[in-house]
Parts: sequence; C-alpha cells; structure tokens
Amino acid sequence: MDRLATTFTGLNFVNPFILASAPPTESKRKILRAFEAGWGGVVTKTIGLHPVENVAGPKTIYQRASDIKPYVSRMKRKDTVSHSSWNWELISDQPLDIWLPDLEEIKTTYPDRIVIASIMAGAGNNEEMENWRKLASACIDVGCDAIELNMSCPHMDRKDMGANIANDEEIIRSILKAVTGVVSVPIWVKLTPSTAKLVDAAGAAYESGASSISLCNTFPSLPLMDPETMKFEVEVDGLVTSGGLGGLAILHQALQRVSDISKAFPDRAISGIGGIRGFREAFNFIVHGAGNLQVCTAAMEEKGSGGVGVDLIKELKHDLNDYLERKEYSSIEEIRGLARERIVEHSKVRRKSGNYNGGYSLAS
Repeated sequence: MDRLATTFTGLNFVNPFILASAPPTESKRKILRAFEAGWGGVVTKTIGLHPVENVAGPKTIYQRASDIKPYVSRMKRKDTVSHSSWNWELISDQPLDIWLPDLEEIKTTYPDRIVIASIMAGAGNNEEMENWRKLASACIDVGCDAIELNMSCPHMDRKDMGANIANDEEIIRSILKAVTGVVSVPIWVKLTPSTAKLVDAAGAAYESGASSISLCNTFPSLPLMDPETMKFEVEVDGLVTSGGLGGLAILHQALQRVSDISKAFPDRAISGIGGIRGFREAFNFIVHGAGNLQVCTAAMEEKGSGGVGVDLIKELKHDLNDYLERKEYSSIEEIRGLARERIVEHSKVRRKSGNYNGGYSLAS
C-alpha cells in the first residue's frame, strides 16, 4: 500500500510534499535535483513578464535563537537553533522564453512529478489581463500541470501586483476569469496572510474557479538592527525596506489562517505553507485541513543539498509513512481536517465560573 500517494486538485502526487515558489525552485538545475531527491512536486519561482532586478546585497538571511543568549539574530553563535528566514527577494529574474524550454525538459525527465508554474502580472487594465493569459498559456503548453497565481508577494512597489491586490475581490475575480478562460488545468491562488479579509478573498477565488488556496506566504516585516553597530542585519547603503518573514516563526500564524479557510470552506482544497521543518509541523497543517504541503526555509537551510532539502524530503516521507502505518491510516485524507471542529469561538471554551459573557464575567 502506498500511503504517501495523494490526489490533490485532481493531480496525482507521489507524496504530498512539494517545494514552494522560492529560491529552491528558481532554476532547472535545482528542480531536477529536487525531483531526484524525492519531492512530489514543485511550484516554480514566480515567472513574470516585467523586468526584475534585485537589491545590490544579500537577498535572504536566516535568523537563529539560543537559550544562552535568547535573542534572535543572523549572527552565528554556538548552540543556536533556527528561528526564521527573512528575505526581500523579488520574483524570478529569468525571462519567460528561458523558462519554457526548461519547464518542458523538467516534465519530460520526471513525468510522474507535478510542476506548478507560479505566475504574476498586474491588474486594472486589459494589457495586464492579457499578460496573465500569456503566462498561463505558455506554461501549460510546455507541460506544466497547474498554475499558481501569485497574489501574495509582500515586496512589490507596484500597487497592482502581489500582496497589494489580494484584498480586492474584484481584481481576484478578474484575474481568475482571464486565466480560466485560456487554460483548463487546476488553478491555485496564493493569497497574502496579512489581511483581515482573507476568508472573503479566498471565497472570491474559489467562486471564480480556483481549485486551491495556497497559504501562508511570508509575513511583511523588518529585519533587526544591531544595537552595537546601529546597522540593520541586512541593508543596502544603510537602507532597508519591508521584506518577508518565514520559517518556524510563522508556523502558528500560518496554521490559524489555514484553519480559518478550512472552517469557512471545509470541502475546498488548501495547500499549506509556513514553518514546516519536519513531520510534526506537516501533521498540524493536515489536521487543520491542508491536503498538500509546501516547504521553503527548511530546504534552503539544509547544508550540502544545494538548497533543495535532499535529506529533508527523505525524513518527511519516512516519518509521515511511519506514522500512517503505525496508526493504520491508508492516506493523509483520513486525518485531514480532524482538528477543524475543535477550533471554536472563545465563548465555547469552558470557564471556571460559568458566568462568561463575551469577555466579561456576569458577576462583575
């Protein structure tokens, strides 16, 4: 019995673990290495049509914490553990005409693995809608299995791109209308977690043809400043701007948002992202409703793997299979969403006196 095989948005995955759209999936070389290592799929680094130029300095840092000196810093110290990643990296700087033959070769080499093309364009006019159509059609024509629409990047100056548009239900609907009009594959929508309207945005996406919601992307954030040097831990010419916080530091917030979407739309698909370093984190995403698991920071941090988590995917597959076998589950579908009904409003949690009334005791 192959307990790790999953069907998600109509696609057959050899296992539910995929690399998220990020540096681990920025090139043909890395994706081929990832598939050789055993990942079930990849979401490519986001492909666009506009020129991309990254900052003139480090694009990603890894922050660590220690119980001896319990502060978070990228500074190397003894006996530290991973806390988070922080990046202000933009989408792929590799143009579409280079991506297309690479994607075709990847699918030809690994026909049993799932390739999801992450794409991004702007909004608000017919030209940008045509850019969405062009990107989607081109990627599917060379064999990609699905499309992920990037409406979540927190680093965009353009107000019609990335996380800047994920609160606008009209824009979400218009982009999905454009893309679903030219391709018939599953469409995943990656939404920013930094909105109070996430459930509404997800609802608009599902209603407009999205097969799945992917979340969480990194959270908008700032790097730390060193009190001795008065410099940010990552900066260019003394300046910094908003970047994205990822890794273990966002795990609990990511689970909250997956749970919110799962409770609102229990019959819809969710691809879970944010802080997966091993089986226990993956398990929590599954029981909160995710049927697919995306990994980034842990793969990038693994030494000697070329940033694609060669040992990590072996561990994830082994530990998940061992758990399912010990508990006599045939697949993750038997545990998906099990925590859903145990997540309730505050008023539903038993209080000491029983006089609780929306935050205040009736006796007071």
